[in-house]
Formats: sequence, C-alpha cells, structure tokens
Amino acid sequence: MVEYKCFNCEKAVKSEYVKKKIRCPYCGSKILYKQRSVPTTLKAI
Repeated sequence: MVEYKCFNCEKAVKSEYVKKKIRCPYCGSKILYKQRSVPTTLKAI
C-alpha cells in the first residue's frame, strides 16, 4: 500500500484519500509526496 506524506505538516495520508481529493485532510495543503523505499545515491564524475 502506497502512503503519501504532506509536505507542510509531515503527516501520513493514505492512498485511498488521495484518489478522492488531492489535499491533506489535516492541514489542507495541496503538496503531497511519496517517500522512497530505497535511498538513491549519486556518484560525482
């Protein structure tokens, strides 16, 4: 199950809620993001 986080209040928002409305149910922010399960590393050339 995919879980989104609010960029403003950092609370978890379930994917079922995101399908209905693209807003945080806690603070009303429109910016939600998915956390990566595996951290990405970059190497400088």
